[in-house]
Amino acid sequence: MSKVATRFAPSPTGALHIGGVRTALFNWLFSKNKKGTFHLRIEDTDKERSKDEYKIQIIKSLKWIGINHDGDEYIQSTKIDDHIEVANELLKNGNAYKCYCSNEEIEEQKKRARQKKLPYIYNRKWRDLGERDAPKNINPVIRFKSKIEGTSILKDLVQGNIQIDNNTIEDFIILRNDGTPTYNLSASVDDHQMGMTHIIRGDDHKINTFKQIQIYISMNWELPQFAHIPLIHTIEGKKLSKRDNASTLDDYSKIGIMPDALRNYLLRLGWSYKDKEIFTLVESIKCFNLEGIGKSPSKLDMSRILSMNEHYIKTIEEDELYNHLVEYCEIYKEKIKHEKEEKIKLSLSFLKNKAKTLEDIFNNAKYIILDEVEFNQEDLKLIDKKAKKIILEFKNKISTISILNKERLEPIVNELIKTYQTNFKGVGQPLRVALTGSKFGPGLYDIIISLGKKEIEKRLSNKVLV
Repeated sequence: MSKVATRFAPSPTGALHIGGVRTALFNWLFSKNKKGTFHLRIEDTDKERSKDEYKIQIIKSLKWIGINHDGDEYIQSTKIDDHIEVANELLKNGNAYKCYCSNEEIEEQKKRARQKKLPYIYNRKWRDLGERDAPKNINPVIRFKSKIEGTSILKDLVQGNIQIDNNTIEDFIILRNDGTPTYNLSASVDDHQMGMTHIIRGDDHKINTFKQIQIYISMNWELPQFAHIPLIHTIEGKKLSKRDNASTLDDYSKIGIMPDALRNYLLRLGWSYKDKEIFTLVESIKCFNLEGIGKSPSKLDMSRILSMNEHYIKTIEEDELYNHLVEYCEIYKEKIKHEKEEKIKLSLSFLKNKAKTLEDIFNNAKYIILDEVEFNQEDLKLIDKKAKKIILEFKNKISTISILNKERLEPIVNELIKTYQTNFKGVGQPLRVALTGSKFGPGLYDIIISLGKKEIEKRLSNKVLV
Protein backbone atom coordinates (compact mmCIF):
# COMPACT_ATOMS: atom_id res chain seq x y z
CA MET A 1 0.00 0.00 0.00
CA SER A 2 1.34 3.43 -0.90
CA LYS A 3 2.00 6.11 1.74
CA VAL A 4 -1.23 7.55 3.17
CA ALA A 5 -2.31 10.80 1.50
CA THR A 6 -5.48 12.75 2.33
CA ARG A 7 -6.90 16.07 1.25
CA PHE A 8 -9.35 18.78 2.20
CA ALA A 9 -11.06 20.36 -0.80
CA PRO A 10 -13.08 23.49 0.04
CA SER A 11 -14.67 25.86 -2.49
CA PRO A 12 -13.66 29.52 -1.95
CA THR A 13 -17.27 30.73 -2.25
CA GLY A 14 -17.66 31.76 1.41
CA ALA A 15 -15.99 31.72 4.81
CA LEU A 16 -14.80 28.31 6.02
CA HIS A 17 -17.66 26.46 7.73
CA ILE A 18 -17.13 24.76 11.11
CA GLY A 19 -18.13 21.39 9.58
CA GLY A 20 -15.41 21.85 6.96
CA VAL A 21 -12.87 22.59 9.68
CA ARG A 22 -13.71 19.31 11.43
CA THR A 23 -13.41 17.41 8.12
CA ALA A 24 -10.00 19.02 7.51
CA LEU A 25 -8.96 18.16 11.09
CA PHE A 26 -9.94 14.48 10.74
CA ASN A 27 -8.07 14.22 7.41
CA TRP A 28 -5.00 15.93 8.83
CA LEU A 29 -4.93 13.83 12.02
CA PHE A 30 -5.43 10.58 10.10
CA SER A 31 -2.52 11.40 7.76
CA LYS A 32 -0.22 12.50 10.58
CA ASN A 33 -1.10 9.39 12.64
CA LYS A 34 -0.11 7.24 9.62
CA LYS A 35 3.04 9.33 8.91
CA GLY A 36 1.44 10.37 5.62
CA THR A 37 0.74 13.69 3.89
CA PHE A 38 -2.21 16.08 4.02
CA HIS A 39 -3.05 18.34 1.06
CA LEU A 40 -5.24 21.38 0.51
CA ARG A 41 -7.12 21.57 -2.78
CA ILE A 42 -8.96 24.79 -3.61
CA GLU A 43 -11.96 23.89 -5.80
CA ASP A 44 -12.36 27.24 -7.54
CA THR A 45 -14.03 26.23 -10.79
CA ASP A 46 -17.20 28.21 -9.94
CA LYS A 47 -15.74 31.41 -11.39
CA GLU A 48 -18.70 33.63 -10.50
CA ARG A 49 -18.78 32.78 -6.79
CA SER A 50 -15.11 31.95 -6.10
CA LYS A 51 -13.20 34.82 -4.52
CA ASP A 52 -9.55 35.25 -3.52
CA GLU A 53 -10.60 36.74 -0.16
CA TYR A 54 -12.32 33.44 0.74
CA LYS A 55 -9.31 31.41 -0.40
CA ILE A 56 -7.07 33.54 1.87
CA GLN A 57 -9.58 33.20 4.74
CA ILE A 58 -9.69 29.38 4.35
CA ILE A 59 -5.87 29.08 4.45
CA LYS A 60 -5.66 31.51 7.40
CA SER A 61 -8.42 29.70 9.32
CA LEU A 62 -6.76 26.28 8.95
CA LYS A 63 -3.43 27.73 10.05
CA TRP A 64 -5.10 29.45 13.05
CA ILE A 65 -6.48 26.15 14.35
CA GLY A 66 -3.14 24.40 13.79
CA ILE A 67 -3.74 22.51 10.53
CA ASN A 68 -0.85 22.90 8.10
CA HIS A 69 -0.96 21.27 4.67
CA ASP A 70 1.96 19.65 2.91
CA GLY A 71 3.27 21.23 -0.28
CA ASP A 72 1.60 24.05 -2.19
CA GLU A 73 -2.14 24.47 -2.45
CA TYR A 74 -3.56 22.50 -5.38
CA ILE A 75 -5.66 24.93 -7.44
CA GLN A 76 -8.38 23.03 -9.30
CA SER A 77 -9.01 25.66 -12.00
CA THR A 78 -5.45 25.16 -13.31
CA LYS A 79 -6.21 21.48 -14.07
CA ILE A 80 -9.37 21.83 -16.18
CA ASP A 81 -7.61 20.65 -19.38
CA ASP A 82 -6.76 17.39 -17.58
CA HIS A 83 -10.41 16.93 -16.57
CA ILE A 84 -11.60 17.51 -20.15
CA GLU A 85 -9.00 15.05 -21.45
CA VAL A 86 -10.39 12.34 -19.14
CA ALA A 87 -13.96 13.11 -20.29
CA ASN A 88 -12.83 12.57 -23.90
CA GLU A 89 -11.06 9.36 -22.89
CA LEU A 90 -14.32 8.11 -21.32
CA LEU A 91 -16.16 9.00 -24.55
CA LYS A 92 -13.58 7.11 -26.59
CA ASN A 93 -13.70 3.95 -24.46
CA GLY A 94 -17.52 3.84 -24.50
CA ASN A 95 -18.07 4.85 -20.87
CA ALA A 96 -19.61 8.21 -21.74
CA TYR A 97 -21.82 9.63 -24.48
CA LYS A 98 -23.04 12.91 -25.92
CA CYS A 99 -26.54 13.92 -24.87
CA TYR A 100 -28.45 16.35 -27.11
CA CYS A 101 -31.55 16.78 -24.96
CA SER A 102 -32.72 20.39 -24.92
CA ASN A 103 -33.33 22.27 -21.67
CA GLU A 104 -37.06 22.03 -22.39
CA GLU A 105 -36.89 18.22 -22.66
CA ILE A 106 -35.01 17.94 -19.35
CA GLU A 107 -37.49 20.30 -17.64
CA GLU A 108 -40.38 18.18 -18.96
CA GLN A 109 -38.77 15.01 -17.52
CA LYS A 110 -38.31 16.73 -14.15
CA LYS A 111 -41.93 17.92 -14.19
CA ARG A 112 -43.22 14.39 -14.85
CA ALA A 113 -41.06 13.02 -11.99
CA ARG A 114 -42.51 15.67 -9.64
CA GLN A 115 -46.06 14.78 -10.66
CA LYS A 116 -45.38 11.12 -9.91
CA LYS A 117 -43.61 12.15 -6.66
CA LEU A 118 -40.47 10.31 -7.78
CA PRO A 119 -36.84 11.52 -7.68
CA TYR A 120 -35.76 12.78 -11.11
CA ILE A 121 -33.45 10.47 -13.06
CA TYR A 122 -32.49 11.34 -16.64
CA ASN A 123 -34.26 8.90 -19.01
CA ARG A 124 -31.03 7.94 -20.84
CA LYS A 125 -32.56 8.88 -24.21
CA TRP A 126 -29.16 9.44 -25.93
CA ARG A 127 -27.36 6.54 -24.27
CA ASP A 128 -27.63 4.31 -27.34
CA LEU A 129 -28.49 6.79 -30.12
CA GLY A 130 -25.82 7.53 -32.72
CA GLU A 131 -24.53 11.01 -33.46
CA ARG A 132 -26.09 10.89 -36.94
CA ASP A 133 -29.45 11.44 -35.20
CA ALA A 134 -28.11 14.54 -33.39
CA PRO A 135 -29.82 17.92 -33.89
CA LYS A 136 -27.52 20.55 -35.40
CA ASN A 137 -28.56 23.48 -33.20
CA ILE A 138 -27.73 21.99 -29.77
CA ASN A 139 -24.36 21.81 -28.04
CA PRO A 140 -24.36 18.43 -26.29
CA VAL A 141 -23.44 17.69 -22.70
CA ILE A 142 -21.32 14.62 -22.05
CA ARG A 143 -22.88 12.08 -19.69
CA PHE A 144 -21.21 9.20 -17.92
CA LYS A 145 -22.69 5.80 -18.82
CA SER A 146 -23.62 4.56 -15.36
CA LYS A 147 -24.29 0.91 -14.57
CA ILE A 148 -27.96 0.01 -14.98
CA GLU A 149 -28.14 -3.49 -13.55
CA GLY A 150 -27.17 -5.05 -10.24
CA THR A 151 -25.94 -3.40 -7.07
CA SER A 152 -22.75 -1.70 -5.91
CA ILE A 153 -21.24 -1.95 -2.42
CA LEU A 154 -19.14 0.78 -0.87
CA LYS A 155 -16.82 -0.53 1.86
CA ASP A 156 -16.97 2.58 4.01
CA LEU A 157 -14.34 2.91 6.75
CA VAL A 158 -16.84 4.64 9.07
CA GLN A 159 -20.32 3.55 7.98
CA GLY A 160 -19.52 -0.07 7.13
CA ASN A 161 -20.81 -1.65 3.90
CA ILE A 162 -23.30 0.56 2.01
CA GLN A 163 -25.26 -1.07 -0.80
CA ILE A 164 -27.07 0.76 -3.59
CA ASP A 165 -29.11 -0.35 -6.64
CA ASN A 166 -27.18 0.78 -9.70
CA ASN A 167 -30.31 1.91 -11.54
CA THR A 168 -30.78 4.68 -8.94
CA ILE A 169 -27.64 6.46 -10.19
CA GLU A 170 -28.46 8.47 -13.29
CA ASP A 171 -26.19 8.96 -16.28
CA PHE A 172 -24.67 12.06 -14.69
CA ILE A 173 -23.16 14.94 -16.65
CA ILE A 174 -19.35 15.10 -16.67
CA LEU A 175 -18.96 17.95 -19.22
CA ARG A 176 -21.51 20.76 -19.53
CA ASN A 177 -22.58 22.05 -22.96
CA ASP A 178 -20.09 24.94 -22.62
CA GLY A 179 -17.28 22.38 -22.30
CA THR A 180 -16.64 22.87 -18.57
CA PRO A 181 -16.25 19.83 -16.29
CA THR A 182 -18.64 19.08 -13.41
CA TYR A 183 -17.76 18.36 -9.77
CA ASN A 184 -17.75 14.54 -9.95
CA LEU A 185 -15.39 14.45 -12.92
CA SER A 186 -13.02 17.13 -11.58
CA ALA A 187 -12.86 15.65 -8.07
CA SER A 188 -12.15 12.15 -9.41
CA VAL A 189 -9.38 13.30 -11.76
CA ASP A 190 -7.79 15.51 -9.09
CA ASP A 191 -7.90 12.79 -6.42
CA HIS A 192 -6.28 10.34 -8.84
CA GLN A 193 -3.59 12.78 -10.01
CA MET A 194 -2.84 13.85 -6.43
CA GLY A 195 -2.40 10.19 -5.44
CA MET A 196 -5.02 10.29 -2.69
CA THR A 197 -5.23 7.01 -0.77
CA HIS A 198 -8.12 7.96 1.56
CA ILE A 199 -11.09 10.26 0.93
CA ILE A 200 -12.56 11.36 4.27
CA ARG A 201 -15.56 13.67 3.91
CA GLY A 202 -19.12 14.38 5.01
CA ASP A 203 -21.74 11.67 4.53
CA ASP A 204 -23.73 14.02 2.26
CA HIS A 205 -21.15 12.94 -0.38
CA LYS A 206 -22.10 9.24 -0.39
CA ILE A 207 -23.97 9.35 -3.72
CA ASN A 208 -21.03 11.29 -5.26
CA THR A 209 -18.71 8.55 -4.08
CA PHE A 210 -20.68 5.87 -5.98
CA LYS A 211 -20.44 8.04 -9.13
CA GLN A 212 -16.73 8.73 -8.66
CA ILE A 213 -15.93 5.05 -8.07
CA GLN A 214 -17.47 4.28 -11.49
CA ILE A 215 -15.15 6.86 -13.11
CA TYR A 216 -12.14 5.30 -11.36
CA ILE A 217 -13.10 1.79 -12.51
CA SER A 218 -13.73 2.95 -16.10
CA MET A 219 -10.27 4.57 -16.21
CA ASN A 220 -8.59 1.52 -14.59
CA TRP A 221 -7.29 3.69 -11.74
CA GLU A 222 -6.47 2.34 -8.30
CA LEU A 223 -9.37 3.09 -5.97
CA PRO A 224 -8.80 5.12 -2.81
CA GLN A 225 -10.55 4.10 0.41
CA PHE A 226 -13.56 6.11 1.49
CA ALA A 227 -14.80 7.26 4.90
CA HIS A 228 -18.00 9.30 5.29
CA ILE A 229 -18.36 11.20 8.55
CA PRO A 230 -21.78 12.24 9.89
CA LEU A 231 -22.65 15.92 9.58
CA ILE A 232 -22.78 18.48 12.38
CA HIS A 233 -26.26 19.57 13.46
CA THR A 234 -27.47 22.51 15.51
CA ILE A 235 -28.46 21.89 19.12
CA GLU A 236 -32.07 21.60 17.83
CA GLY A 237 -31.00 18.75 15.55
CA LYS A 238 -31.13 20.62 12.22
CA LYS A 239 -28.32 20.53 9.66
CA LEU A 240 -25.85 23.32 10.45
CA SER A 241 -25.68 25.81 7.59
CA LYS A 242 -23.53 28.83 6.74
CA ARG A 243 -26.47 31.02 7.73
CA ASP A 244 -26.30 29.88 11.36
CA ASN A 245 -24.48 32.01 13.88
CA ALA A 246 -21.24 30.42 15.06
CA SER A 247 -20.86 28.49 11.82
CA THR A 248 -17.43 29.87 10.79
CA LEU A 249 -14.08 30.03 12.60
CA ASP A 250 -14.24 33.84 12.62
CA ASP A 251 -17.43 33.60 14.72
CA TYR A 252 -15.40 31.84 17.40
CA SER A 253 -12.14 33.77 17.26
CA LYS A 254 -13.91 37.14 17.59
CA ILE A 255 -15.52 36.16 20.92
CA GLY A 256 -12.17 34.89 22.15
CA ILE A 257 -12.31 31.11 21.75
CA MET A 258 -8.73 29.87 21.62
CA PRO A 259 -7.57 27.64 18.73
CA ASP A 260 -6.43 24.74 20.94
CA ALA A 261 -9.76 24.68 22.77
CA LEU A 262 -11.81 24.73 19.57
CA ARG A 263 -9.61 22.07 17.96
CA ASN A 264 -10.02 19.86 21.04
CA TYR A 265 -13.80 20.40 20.94
CA LEU A 266 -14.04 19.56 17.22
CA LEU A 267 -11.87 16.48 17.72
CA ARG A 268 -14.34 15.19 20.32
CA LEU A 269 -17.38 16.16 18.23
CA GLY A 270 -18.38 12.75 16.89
CA TRP A 271 -15.12 10.99 17.80
CA SER A 272 -14.07 9.35 21.05
CA TYR A 273 -11.04 7.59 22.50
CA LYS A 274 -11.65 5.64 25.72
CA ASP A 275 -13.04 8.19 28.20
CA LYS A 276 -10.44 10.87 27.44
CA GLU A 277 -11.70 14.45 27.01
CA ILE A 278 -8.65 16.73 26.81
CA PHE A 279 -6.00 16.08 24.13
CA THR A 280 -2.75 17.87 23.46
CA LEU A 281 -1.83 18.19 19.79
CA VAL A 282 0.66 15.32 20.10
CA GLU A 283 -1.96 13.13 21.84
CA SER A 284 -4.52 13.97 19.13
CA ILE A 285 -2.21 12.69 16.42
CA LYS A 286 -1.15 9.62 18.42
CA CYS A 287 -4.71 8.54 19.37
CA PHE A 288 -6.72 9.46 16.26
CA ASN A 289 -8.32 6.63 14.28
CA LEU A 290 -11.35 6.22 12.03
CA GLU A 291 -12.80 3.50 14.28
CA GLY A 292 -13.55 6.12 16.95
CA ILE A 293 -15.87 8.13 14.66
CA GLY A 294 -19.56 7.64 15.47
CA LYS A 295 -22.24 6.96 12.86
CA SER A 296 -24.79 9.55 14.04
CA PRO A 297 -24.77 13.33 13.50
CA SER A 298 -23.21 15.43 16.26
CA LYS A 299 -24.81 18.50 17.81
CA LEU A 300 -22.81 21.70 18.04
CA ASP A 301 -23.08 22.78 21.68
CA MET A 302 -21.89 26.33 22.40
CA SER A 303 -21.98 25.80 26.19
CA ARG A 304 -19.59 22.85 25.75
CA ILE A 305 -17.24 24.97 23.61
CA LEU A 306 -17.23 27.69 26.29
CA SER A 307 -16.58 25.09 28.97
CA MET A 308 -13.65 23.65 26.98
CA ASN A 309 -12.27 27.18 26.45
CA GLU A 310 -12.60 27.94 30.17
CA HIS A 311 -10.59 24.79 30.92
CA TYR A 312 -7.78 25.99 28.64
CA ILE A 313 -7.86 29.51 30.14
CA LYS A 314 -7.47 28.01 33.62
CA THR A 315 -4.76 25.49 32.78
CA ILE A 316 -2.37 26.99 30.21
CA GLU A 317 0.74 28.90 31.27
CA GLU A 318 -0.07 32.54 32.03
CA ASP A 319 2.63 33.81 29.66
CA GLU A 320 0.93 31.87 26.85
CA LEU A 321 -2.50 33.13 27.92
CA TYR A 322 -1.16 36.69 27.87
CA ASN A 323 0.14 36.19 24.30
CA HIS A 324 -3.32 34.95 23.22
CA LEU A 325 -4.90 38.00 24.88
CA VAL A 326 -2.49 40.40 23.13
CA GLU A 327 -3.21 38.82 19.73
CA TYR A 328 -6.97 38.83 20.37
CA CYS A 329 -7.01 42.50 21.48
CA GLU A 330 -4.91 43.56 18.50
CA ILE A 331 -7.43 42.08 16.05
CA TYR A 332 -10.76 42.72 17.77
CA LYS A 333 -10.34 45.25 20.61
CA GLU A 334 -7.74 47.76 21.82
CA LYS A 335 -4.05 47.13 21.22
CA ILE A 336 -2.34 46.48 24.56
CA LYS A 337 0.50 48.94 25.14
CA HIS A 338 3.85 47.43 26.05
CA GLU A 339 4.01 49.37 29.34
CA LYS A 340 0.80 47.62 30.51
CA GLU A 341 2.31 44.15 30.08
CA GLU A 342 3.68 43.68 33.59
CA LYS A 343 0.50 44.95 35.28
CA ILE A 344 -1.72 42.61 33.25
CA LYS A 345 0.57 39.60 33.68
CA LEU A 346 0.67 40.10 37.46
CA SER A 347 -3.14 40.37 37.49
CA LEU A 348 -3.99 37.45 35.18
CA SER A 349 -4.61 35.08 38.10
CA PHE A 350 -7.77 37.04 39.02
CA LEU A 351 -8.56 38.57 35.60
CA LYS A 352 -9.09 35.05 34.23
CA ASN A 353 -11.29 34.08 37.18
CA LYS A 354 -14.68 32.81 35.85
CA ALA A 355 -13.65 33.91 32.32
CA LYS A 356 -14.91 31.60 29.58
CA THR A 357 -13.39 33.58 26.68
CA LEU A 358 -10.58 36.01 25.89
CA GLU A 359 -13.31 38.63 25.52
CA ASP A 360 -14.23 38.03 29.18
CA ILE A 361 -10.59 38.55 30.18
CA PHE A 362 -10.45 41.73 28.07
CA ASN A 363 -13.59 43.05 29.77
CA ASN A 364 -12.11 42.24 33.20
CA ALA A 365 -8.79 43.88 32.23
CA LYS A 366 -10.27 46.87 30.40
CA TYR A 367 -9.64 49.15 33.39
CA ILE A 368 -5.89 48.42 33.08
CA ILE A 369 -5.70 48.33 29.26
CA LEU A 370 -7.44 51.68 28.68
CA ASP A 371 -5.69 54.88 29.75
CA GLU A 372 -8.93 56.67 30.55
CA VAL A 373 -11.83 55.22 32.55
CA GLU A 374 -14.87 54.58 30.33
CA PHE A 375 -17.86 55.12 32.60
CA ASN A 376 -21.03 53.11 32.19
CA GLN A 377 -23.59 55.92 32.35
CA GLU A 378 -26.10 53.82 34.33
CA ASP A 379 -23.46 52.82 36.86
CA LEU A 380 -22.27 56.45 37.14
CA LYS A 381 -25.68 57.28 38.65
CA LEU A 382 -24.55 55.32 41.74
CA ILE A 383 -22.08 58.13 42.49
CA ASP A 384 -24.40 60.24 44.65
CA LYS A 385 -23.37 62.74 47.37
CA LYS A 386 -22.69 60.00 49.93
CA ALA A 387 -20.64 58.00 47.39
CA LYS A 388 -18.58 61.09 46.54
CA LYS A 389 -17.74 61.57 50.23
CA ILE A 390 -16.70 57.89 50.52
CA ILE A 391 -14.47 58.23 47.43
CA LEU A 392 -12.82 61.43 48.75
CA GLU A 393 -12.20 59.98 52.18
CA PHE A 394 -10.79 56.74 50.71
CA LYS A 395 -8.45 58.81 48.51
CA ASN A 396 -7.20 60.78 51.54
CA LYS A 397 -6.64 57.64 53.62
CA ILE A 398 -4.84 55.76 50.86
CA SER A 399 -2.36 58.61 50.49
CA THR A 400 -1.10 57.83 54.01
CA ILE A 401 -0.07 54.22 53.31
CA SER A 402 3.08 53.27 51.43
CA ILE A 403 2.32 49.65 50.46
CA LEU A 404 -0.97 48.50 48.91
CA ASN A 405 -2.07 45.10 50.16
CA LYS A 406 -5.26 43.58 51.53
CA GLU A 407 -4.06 43.78 55.14
CA ARG A 408 -3.69 47.57 54.88
CA LEU A 409 -6.74 48.21 52.73
CA GLU A 410 -9.26 46.18 54.73
CA PRO A 411 -9.16 48.37 57.87
CA ILE A 412 -9.71 51.51 55.71
CA VAL A 413 -12.76 49.97 54.02
CA ASN A 414 -14.16 48.70 57.35
CA GLU A 415 -13.76 52.15 58.88
CA LEU A 416 -15.68 53.72 55.96
CA ILE A 417 -18.45 51.11 56.35
CA LYS A 418 -18.76 52.06 60.03
CA THR A 419 -18.56 55.85 59.44
CA TYR A 420 -21.22 55.87 56.72
CA GLN A 421 -23.38 53.16 58.35
CA THR A 422 -23.39 50.99 55.25
CA ASN A 423 -22.05 47.59 54.16
CA PHE A 424 -19.19 46.39 51.94
CA LYS A 425 -21.28 46.92 48.80
CA GLY A 426 -22.06 50.50 49.88
CA VAL A 427 -18.33 51.29 49.92
CA GLY A 428 -17.03 48.85 47.32
CA GLN A 429 -19.49 49.65 44.53
CA PRO A 430 -18.78 53.44 44.31
CA LEU A 431 -15.02 52.74 44.46
CA ARG A 432 -15.26 50.08 41.74
CA VAL A 433 -17.24 52.47 39.48
CA ALA A 434 -14.74 55.26 40.18
CA LEU A 435 -11.74 53.08 39.35
CA THR A 436 -13.04 50.94 36.45
CA GLY A 437 -16.16 52.73 35.15
CA SER A 438 -18.41 49.76 35.98
CA LYS A 439 -19.99 48.17 39.07
CA PHE A 440 -19.04 44.76 37.66
CA GLY A 441 -15.55 43.32 37.45
CA PRO A 442 -12.81 41.81 39.58
CA GLY A 443 -12.69 42.07 43.37
CA LEU A 444 -12.15 45.54 44.84
CA TYR A 445 -8.80 44.78 46.52
CA ASP A 446 -7.49 43.12 43.34
CA ILE A 447 -8.41 46.25 41.34
CA ILE A 448 -6.73 48.62 43.79
CA ILE A 449 -3.52 46.57 44.12
CA SER A 450 -3.24 46.03 40.34
CA LEU A 451 -3.57 49.75 39.53
CA GLY A 452 -1.03 50.98 42.07
CA LYS A 453 -1.18 54.01 44.37
CA LYS A 454 -0.31 56.71 41.81
CA GLU A 455 -2.98 55.55 39.32
CA ILE A 456 -5.58 55.17 42.10
CA GLU A 457 -5.06 58.77 43.24
CA LYS A 458 -5.29 60.00 39.64
CA ARG A 459 -8.53 58.14 38.96
CA LEU A 460 -10.19 59.17 42.22
CA SER A 461 -9.47 62.83 41.32
CA ASN A 462 -11.59 62.60 38.15
CA LYS A 463 -13.85 65.64 38.00
CA VAL A 464 -16.98 63.53 37.45
CA LEU A 465 -16.48 62.10 40.94
CA VAL A 466 -16.06 65.40 42.75
